[in-house]
Amino acid sequence: MMRRLILAAMVFGLTTAPSSLWSYDSALAASYARLFSPAVGAQAGKALHLMTAKAMVDKINAGESMIILDVRTPAETKIFTGTLPGSLAIPLNRLFTDENLARIPTNQPVIVLCKSGIRAAAAGTALRHIGFDKVFILKGGFKALADYLDARTANAPPVTPTPR
Repeated sequence: MMRRLILAAMVFGLTTAPSSLWSYDSALAASYARLFSPAVGAQAGKALHLMTAKAMVDKINAGESMIILDVRTPAETKIFTGTLPGSLAIPLNRLFTDENLARIPTNQPVIVLCKSGIRAAAAGTALRHIGFDKVFILKGGFKALADYLDARTANAPPVTPTPR
């Protein structure tokens, strides 16, 4: 009988607890609402700054300046990582320190990637949320890049932009 009373008191207490115990940060939620408001319909990927492997390779071949930010673990980047000049390897769990955020340029596009795109999506979204406007996410990560870069594509000569 006593157990039932204690259990009932616990359940009643939890269901009648002040709403502040169950609330969320409304200012933070509003800031995310602004961030995601353009992500509607067919334009959602563009609004979320997703980039396909083809688009990234085309930009590299066209000579566009960009930084690759690899957010995989040190064990993963030990084998291979981005090789563009200025590429960065900063594991996701260490990315949001003042020291590492200071390493990320704000004056050129930054392409965030990982193995499959999931960590890159989290990192890229968070970076954009805190003010890095030129951050893009490689959709599908290194897996998508490896699938796209067959021998013919990987060894094609760079495209020379046509003067306008």
